[in-house]
Amino acid sequence: MNKPKDWVFSDPRLKAMRQDYAAYTEEDFKVWRILFERQIVNLPKAASKAYLDGIKTINFTADRIADFEDVNKRLAKSTGWAIQVVPGLIDDDLFFGLMNNKRFCSSTWLRKMEQLDYLEEPDMFHDAFAHMPMLTNQHYVDFLENLSGIALKHIDDKWAIELLSRIYWFTIEFGLIREEGELRIYGAGILSSAGETKFSLSDSPAHLPYDVRRIMNTPYWKDKFQDKYFVIDSYEQLYRSLPEIEEVLEEMVAEAAK
Repeated sequence: MNKPKDWVFSDPRLKAMRQDYAAYTEEDFKVWRILFERQIVNLPKAASKAYLDGIKTINFTADRIADFEDVNKRLAKSTGWAIQVVPGLIDDDLFFGLMNNKRFCSSTWLRKMEQLDYLEEPDMFHDAFAHMPMLTNQHYVDFLENLSGIALKHIDDKWAIELLSRIYWFTIEFGLIREEGELRIYGAGILSSAGETKFSLSDSPAHLPYDVRRIMNTPYWKDKFQDKYFVIDSYEQLYRSLPEIEEVLEEMVAEAAK
């Protein structure tokens, strides 16, 4: 689809939501500060250089909850992406449709003090602190945009979406990268968890080379640390794997249909 220069993705399910920064409470600021300070100290020797550069570009700090208006200005200058406020979990076609149009979904609510360590549904701290700095890396967002395009081609096939969700899970959410011979984290599910940050880089789980076919054959866990993590050599490798992802996906979908 050749889009006019001023074309904007829209959908009737997208309500006119925005971040009401003035509505954040004293508890919200306290929760952000606790989570930020508790995790940021772990990251200089654990996070990918792309993330560490990105958090500086995005300019997140402990004393200021992420301001999406400011984030969008900074992303516009780096990769052209933007943040789309959503109420929480949304339909797959809308989720992938937004990312295929360079808009990353984020909620605006923060967990409560009694929920500091575990949430069933990702909150704004996860969406902002863990995901948004990586949106400043061009190969990373190109991978995200085009992976979403593949998903949209198969959006009515639940098995295909499950297979692509495994790619998303083991890269965007729980991916590791090897930089200068050392394991580093780029997956947001790890970056927002102090416990999994330490665990993922320890000798306890398996660290496997990035392998599209193996990932698609590997179910993931939502309620505990993973027992294996897949390691890329570069974000360019992720982007270059897109044709293989599409090829293996079509093969596995065809096999399931027999």
